[in-house]
Amino acid sequence: MKLIASGPNHASFAFGDLKVVALRDGYVDMPPTRLRQVSGRAFKTVPAGVALVGGQLRLSVNAFLIIEKERSVVIDTGASNSWLPTMGALLAAMQEAGVDRNSVTHVALTHTHEDHVNGLIAPDGSEAFPRMEHVFVPQEELSVFRGRLAPLRNRAMPIDDKFPVSARITALKAAGHSAGHTAYEVESSAGRLVAWGDTIHVPSIQFGRPEVAWEFDSNQSKARDARLVLMERVARPNYLVAGAHLDFPGIGRVTRNGEAFVFQAI
Repeated sequence: MKLIASGPNHASFAFGDLKVVALRDGYVDMPPTRLRQVSGRAFKTVPAGVALVGGQLRLSVNAFLIIEKERSVVIDTGASNSWLPTMGALLAAMQEAGVDRNSVTHVALTHTHEDHVNGLIAPDGSEAFPRMEHVFVPQEELSVFRGRLAPLRNRAMPIDDKFPVSARITALKAAGHSAGHTAYEVESSAGRLVAWGDTIHVPSIQFGRPEVAWEFDSNQSKARDARLVLMERVARPNYLVAGAHLDFPGIGRVTRNGEAFVFQAI
């Protein structure tokens, strides 16, 4: 994967015969008590090595655009204006990258928490991607298309494991963080990229200690299992990972180190 352009909120890469654009929607700060031990309890003290900003965990909020010959697929969409003022930069990031939002043909959601799905609607209330044909959503989470998202309901397509989003993109069920949490494996002539949503929230600890969970995992045990399965997968040769909450641009390689894993950003 070769960097071809970048700015404060985007990084564009040539990935074999595909183009991948990392898009920064912004960030959210969370208290360290969101991290959970195997018991489900918060840590009494912040574990060594956990990166903090002003005493808080700073989570980047990233989305990824995969540009193929016939499709342009956005994986996750950020929060738009639905949460904090530190988020909602997705469309500005696309403009910075020189990407016309009308060129987006499909959206694939890893899950439907607000910092992944609400960017389907722009802050001005219009559709973020006016020419979008379908939004792929885990079948367990289809009910999200109500309220602000109701106008998109007829373009929502429920998916399950191994669903072919395109000839190059395949869904991988990774439930645990949410009922239908899904990763997407992208195949190019240069290798494979797995966009894994919220598999990792805090990279400074969860790669080295994958048993550490997140308070908002709907099922912490399943989330741990899914994390291990995906990390084993992407630790293989010619794999890259793209994470919604990895430090921007959120793309890199994973290697195994005994029982732990190591992330190296590209």
